[in-house]
Amino acid sequence: MEKPLTQHIKNDNTWLSLKDYEKTGGYQALRKALKLNPEDVTKEVKESGLKGRGGAGFSTGMKWGFVPLGEDVPTPKYFVVNGDEMEPGSFKDRLLLEGNPHQLLEGMIIGAYAIQAQFAYVFLRWAYHQAARAITRAIEEAYEAGYLGKNIAGSDFQLDASLHVSVGRYMCGEETGLLNALEGKRANPRSKPPFPGVSGLFGKPTVVNNVETLCNVPHIIANGAGWFKSLSKTDEGGTKIYGASGRVKKPGLWELPLGVSLREILQEHAGGMQDDFQFKGVLPGGGSTDFLTGDHMDVTMDYAGVGKAGSRLGTGTLIVLDDKTCPVGMVLNLERFFAQESCGWCTPCREGLPWTAKTLEAIENGKGEMKDLDILNFQTRYMSPGNTYCALAPGAMEPLQSALKYFKEDFEKHIHEHKCPWKKE
Repeated sequence: MEKPLTQHIKNDNTWLSLKDYEKTGGYQALRKALKLNPEDVTKEVKESGLKGRGGAGFSTGMKWGFVPLGEDVPTPKYFVVNGDEMEPGSFKDRLLLEGNPHQLLEGMIIGAYAIQAQFAYVFLRWAYHQAARAITRAIEEAYEAGYLGKNIAGSDFQLDASLHVSVGRYMCGEETGLLNALEGKRANPRSKPPFPGVSGLFGKPTVVNNVETLCNVPHIIANGAGWFKSLSKTDEGGTKIYGASGRVKKPGLWELPLGVSLREILQEHAGGMQDDFQFKGVLPGGGSTDFLTGDHMDVTMDYAGVGKAGSRLGTGTLIVLDDKTCPVGMVLNLERFFAQESCGWCTPCREGLPWTAKTLEAIENGKGEMKDLDILNFQTRYMSPGNTYCALAPGAMEPLQSALKYFKEDFEKHIHEHKCPWKKE
């Protein structure tokens, strides 16, 4: 795959080259980090409050701190970038990968230094062809400039990196499923413990971080934890790339202070609803989050704020539901996706998701019964957190359980009228 990627690179200048990145101060944070002890780099990132931007929202510095340091620990260690981005409605990492690949690489190298890793991988979904070309070229440039390989930037630190283009399944977004795929196995989740920080890729200490998460790291090291925290409207620290898709006037992505309101994102940045469409609800963090409604417009879009409202910040990419789109059909579309993407490793997910999709399909096609609503509510409990091997099925239940809560009348109308009210005869 390397040869066709390289052939296309010379004619594609849409991303920031190494030379241009260095003009903006690129790789100065890496030089600064290499003068610090690895533990101090981890401490700075931990104090910044940076949380994982891929959906889980776990402390990045804490995750790095789980990796043992010293001469007696197993080697080699691995640092892995999760660029799979298969979450429905999410497209933020693609923008970062295609536009500024060196920012990602710098964050990755700093993270690898913090845990003293010897090898790094950028794990990318197959469909991101332009991103693959950008990362391939950026890695080549980094090697040529001495930011990868031996004696990085004149230090004793050594790191080799490569791109891994995966066939791309949703399960690869789960870090242990990703590691299995990287090892050439099925992308099934692993039992925890042991956690990847102790036994990850090929049984060695490993860290897996999201693309957006790592793109924050160079700026934290360059400017300090205090500076990063000051960018946020909350105590969680930093900025966030928010996105919006659906019937809004200006769908897109915006980097904003963490903690802006849902109202600001939708009305000011996304331009409000398109003409002749009314807001009905929104999935605030991708397809595997609970709906919020018009009553939640002043919710702060941070991890705590969205959590208090009964959903999750997730990826921060909003999927907007309008009044002319059937909520049952929308949820059905999501459940079909999750059922297809289940790895089949555990029974609740393997059997429950297709059952859920078929039940919703019956309701959408006018063949539903009132008892089907009880079945769907049972499924949301049957596949709740703690009842499945990983978070795929519980995430799949979030849009469903909240749709049953906020749009129950729409489900009942389908059943009573024996048709979808949104479909024209």
